[in-house]
Amino acid sequence: MRLSQEAEKFYSLPELISLVSADRLQAVSRDIAAAGCYTPTPDELLAGAKIAWRNHARCSGRYSWRSLQLLDARSCESPEEVAEACWDHLRVSTNNGRLRPVVTVFKPRLEPDNQVRIANAQLIRYAGYKSADGRVTGDPDQVEFTQRVMDMGWRGAGTEFDVLPLVIFVDGKPPVLFEIPPEHVLEVPIIHPRFDWFKDLNLRWHANPAISNMCLEIGGLRYTAAPFSGWYVGSEIGARNLSDVGRYNVLPRIAEKMGLDTRRNASLWRDRALLELNEAVLFSYAEAGVYVVDHHTAAAQFVAHIERETAAGRAVPAEWSWINPAMSPSTTPTFHRTYDPPDFDLRPNFVKQDPPEPWSTDTQGL
Repeated sequence: MRLSQEAEKFYSLPELISLVSADRLQAVSRDIAAAGCYTPTPDELLAGAKIAWRNHARCSGRYSWRSLQLLDARSCESPEEVAEACWDHLRVSTNNGRLRPVVTVFKPRLEPDNQVRIANAQLIRYAGYKSADGRVTGDPDQVEFTQRVMDMGWRGAGTEFDVLPLVIFVDGKPPVLFEIPPEHVLEVPIIHPRFDWFKDLNLRWHANPAISNMCLEIGGLRYTAAPFSGWYVGSEIGARNLSDVGRYNVLPRIAEKMGLDTRRNASLWRDRALLELNEAVLFSYAEAGVYVVDHHTAAAQFVAHIERETAAGRAVPAEWSWINPAMSPSTTPTFHRTYDPPDFDLRPNFVKQDPPEPWSTDTQGL
């Protein structure tokens, strides 16, 4: 009954009414009655994915929701086919640095043992190796995940930026591990426009933020593997991934190189180092020809999105702490306003899901 109700809600949306024939819902209802399921057309699936992006309360990049592209991978049945579709996703969405928003959708979950799952939080993440004395080489956020793939037999080079393999589950069978082909991983060395020593820090980051552990829910169907990617806001890299104490924590190293007084909080050494790192990220991506947006522009685009959606008569659910940037939020237009409260029951949507069994690690993250 729930599937029929959700399908009816979906096909009653204005975007679907203008897309499908008048008898489409009747055909869907017949399929559900006969087989307990139905198959959206590629156009219907794309429309649902666009609306899911528009509805997602934690995304500040929704200004571009109309431009989302679909890679329909619902025919994939083996882990190898799933992996190849993920490489296609990286190739198409990275686009040699001219990033574009893409979602790759695998088959929907019909039963617990009939689904596709990707254990990685993002298609591209860096390993974290914890030594006996507690120190971490690489990304501390990925220590547990790294240990799990090492238990599966994977071995990285042991550097700060080893790309983790992809872990894929299909139809309740044991997970299969795949190395990501290097030609599908575009990385950017972080340099600075004025500080020549910055390159000696040997920092880098990948171009493509491809979220891969969320569930895409459309019309009552649950697509448990639906990698989605757009592009980075520079502060996600410079003010979170590379700066957080629980991540790469590079601000003390930068402050030391700058000759700042790190003994006193009042010297604002963290703020000064943070500014230079974020400038370096934006400069480096521009120099490498990789698209990235600064947090001021991203905030202005989100306000423009609200204005456009309001004019269309639609609410814009938003979670304030996720919409505002990690760096200098009070200087952006998204800070000084309130929003429609997050509606995590709104569908279509991208929603958090439990990790696949027996893979119990929570890898949800930025």
